[in-house]
Amino acid sequence: MKTRAAALQNIESNSFDLCVIGGGATGSGCALDAQLRGLKTVLLEARDFASATSSASTKMVHGGVRYLEQAVRGFDLAQWGVVRRALAERILMLRNAPFLTGTMEFLTPCFHRWDAAYLGIGLKLYDWIAGKAGLAPSRFVPQAEALRRMPNLNPKGLLGAMAYTDGQFDDARYNMALVETFADAGGEALNYARVTAFEKGPDRKLRAAEVEDAFSHRRFMVRARAFVNAAGPWADSVREMATPSTPRRLRLSKGVHIVLPLDVWSSRDAMLIPKTEDGRVLFAIPCQGRLLVGTTDKEVSSPDELALTTDEAEYLLHHLSRYLARPVARTQIVSGSAGARALVSARGTKRTSKLVRDHEVELDRASGLISILGGKWTTYRAMAEDTVNAVQKYLGGPVSACATRDYLLAGSRGYTPDYSHKLAHEFGLSAEIAQHLAGKFGARATDVAALAKHDPDLARPLVEELPPLRAEVIYAIRHEMAVGIEDILARRIGLEFYSWKDAVTAAPVVADLLARHCHWPESTRHEALVHYLRRVHDLMERAGLARP
Repeated sequence: MKTRAAALQNIESNSFDLCVIGGGATGSGCALDAQLRGLKTVLLEARDFASATSSASTKMVHGGVRYLEQAVRGFDLAQWGVVRRALAERILMLRNAPFLTGTMEFLTPCFHRWDAAYLGIGLKLYDWIAGKAGLAPSRFVPQAEALRRMPNLNPKGLLGAMAYTDGQFDDARYNMALVETFADAGGEALNYARVTAFEKGPDRKLRAAEVEDAFSHRRFMVRARAFVNAAGPWADSVREMATPSTPRRLRLSKGVHIVLPLDVWSSRDAMLIPKTEDGRVLFAIPCQGRLLVGTTDKEVSSPDELALTTDEAEYLLHHLSRYLARPVARTQIVSGSAGARALVSARGTKRTSKLVRDHEVELDRASGLISILGGKWTTYRAMAEDTVNAVQKYLGGPVSACATRDYLLAGSRGYTPDYSHKLAHEFGLSAEIAQHLAGKFGARATDVAALAKHDPDLARPLVEELPPLRAEVIYAIRHEMAVGIEDILARRIGLEFYSWKDAVTAAPVVADLLARHCHWPESTRHEALVHYLRRVHDLMERAGLARP
């Protein structure tokens, strides 16, 4: 990718066929699809890429077992369609970025024969819908095997477990891979570039967007023949900016996760908690060396300033501990996250947990704005395909073939399952560091390792006894448009997910590297560091954890 300064200059001096607003999964997917179809495309993100909902997911590539249950119990064809589409897209996500994805078996504990029968029928239906795109057949696991595979599972009354296979992924890095692939294809991407207004032509159709640079606060115009609104939870605000009288379409659902040390789990398998006391579905998933537990579903009015609260953490711990021989305490939480899902509202549906996770492409005939609303991570590619089809129709040309079904994302070309071994051998890295680099950067990990080899200081870890290297910070600044401490620790490297306390320890080192590379004065370095530390301390306090 270009540096942010170079991208800003190119965007100001050019006009485009398409401007995509929103640099999360959906917007990045739309931008990539459009660019590969020959549309000159620019991608604008108000904050950092993947800085909101797209990096706060349950990190599953799945059809949605709970959506299937809603489809069957409620005779809901819309939910059925979501599951079928997501299962078809699941295999494409796994294939197009193999270093960021994987498969995992989920065990669902059964304490009654009816549970086993009910789940067994449902999961066989899940297998059937997946068809040739299936990962592995579901099956019943006897009690002895379930306890061997999950030693901390509460054995009291346990008959066994139903097992099925789904996908998982690194959501923030997958989003970055989409942006990088788009840039490699010739697209222009810019973060911290907020659209503040639209300019219309004599026909009242959008022809330019006024954009504010978050750092200089300077405003400039981006001209395009078509505009896509992929702003996720903020999509209604963009719709109202284009047509002030337009009614709001979205309802926002807050989802939260807690992250625990993996030793509280002592298992490589994930667990599906099929029903909480209030009828929700929860997951406990080994992920990136931790155990991720979530998610909740609670309607909120605003997507801004969402954070995990003490009550939400206790809710997740309560339902997880019901299935464990040794309950987990709040003091064992190492990090957490919260995000807002944007769901398309439906008449007569009161609870957001009942809203269909399908997407809708909306054309505002007054302004020409094309909005992609709703959806879920697993179907981002299909959402982008439908959106770009609508863009090409709007522009009056033929709808060309979509190229993203089998298009490898940045870092995937040249990547093989034994890539980390080759990396360790070539650069003299430990197996743990090589696996970390390969899992974050794929085949581009060679470039990160080369930085460390060239400068011994960059070969040092950010935090002692953890694999992330200082070289990753420099790579993220030079090649991934990272401009702040949070960009690097939360989304490029993932250390903030692994541990809030370790992120606090690493923050001064990251601030020093940013200051050195970006020529920050000491006052800027200090301000950035204080801002980041206050943010993490606030997250910990709101979750009911003591500050480090």
